[in-house]
Amino acid sequence: MRWRDEADTEAFARSLAASPALRDAFIELHGDLGAGKTTFVRHLLRALGITGRIKSPTYAVVEPHEAGDLAIWHFDFYRFDDPREWEDAGFRELFASTGLKIAEWPDKAAGHVPTADLAIRIQAMTDDTRTVRLDAPTDAGRSLLLALTAGPTA
Repeated sequence: MRWRDEADTEAFARSLAASPALRDAFIELHGDLGAGKTTFVRHLLRALGITGRIKSPTYAVVEPHEAGDLAIWHFDFYRFDDPREWEDAGFRELFASTGLKIAEWPDKAAGHVPTADLAIRIQAMTDDTRTVRLDAPTDAGRSLLLALTAGPTA
């Protein structure tokens, strides 16, 4: 699929946010610096009802959010270098708990993160559009894809 502009990114995020399967999903975001991973997360969090400032977790590694009774953890593993940090920071417990987990740069935590329900691969093109590929290896991920096919950007 192609996101022509930020409005397409927002529409995709809104479609995804409408799926009940999102409540306990793990979503991986792949793409180079500047591909639009954090922009997508901000649109998704807004669509889920998060208000106020949404910070990138680049330095903190994780930013927690709550949307009503939905716990959300936004991870950015770009600076994740020490595997001991996984245990020390309690990431194992966070991933074992209920709620939505979203991870940018999940490859940096390979071997620690579980299989993603939905992997979103974003590639910035020279004309400022984004090419997006979705992979859904789990039942929850396939439910998310079904919800997206009903949306305007699929």
